Amino acid sequence: MKPYLILIILALSCNTAPKKEVVIPPPIPTEEQGIKNAIAQFPDSMLLKENLIQYYRENDDYTKAIAEVNYSISTDSSNARYWHIKAVLHFENDDTLQAIYSFEKELNIQPNTTAIISLGTLYAQSKNKQAIELANLLIANFKSTSEKEAYFIKGLYYSAIKDNTQAIDFFDRCIKLDFTFMESYREKSIALYNLQKYNEAIAVLNRAVTLQNNYSEGYYYLGLCYERINNTEAAAASLQKALLYNPNDEEAKIALKKYIE
Repeated sequence: MKPYLILIILALSCNTAPKKEVVIPPPIPTEEQGIKNAIAQFPDSMLLKENLIQYYRENDDYTKAIAEVNYSISTDSSNARYWHIKAVLHFENDDTLQAIYSFEKELNIQPNTTAIISLGTLYAQSKNKQAIELANLLIANFKSTSEKEAYFIKGLYYSAIKDNTQAIDFFDRCIKLDFTFMESYREKSIALYNLQKYNEAIAVLNRAVTLQNNYSEGYYYLGLCYERINNTEAAAASLQKALLYNPNDEEAKIALKKYIE
């Protein structure tokens, strides 16, 4: 046998040898699929369902997050927790009407201060006088823990209906009860701004950012107030500080743009 024939025979014998089976590992499930798989295994787990909703929320997929909580409500409509989650999702998704409806459902099922404060705040911002009723309810039943929130709700309501003087009175009551309540300083400054009392608003905001030097909203509104008294240097500096502490503040970016172009 000639040598080259031996090589051919050897090659053929190698090709006819049994092939080793290649095992392809199953794909690793995504985080979303992993949570879904866990829910399929433990369908009664509220924690797993909330984890899936939170996953969608963190990824800004409010359509899926709301769909999930709606499905949970369809199977357990008396669960106040689901209605609270639904309300928060709608609020964050700029659907105030659905947020109000969901907080109302939560409150009817399980009255609690968190639901009262949340609903009262949305009522106030919507110029709904029921905000005052809920604020009075807080004072009557939960004064020791929620008095400042009750006054804050009243302040928001009066600001919304353009009664800025009365709003300031209620925000002052909040600050007297808790001098670290930053939102009260912010809202008081806005009411003063609406009354064209810009220097007084600046004094309020300067106190706020002194108490909390990373209070980005305080610097933002300071910028607007300084702009009104034509102190452009202070306005620009305040807006820059607002962005230092909150780089994603689009309103501050727009306001600052006129000073850096």
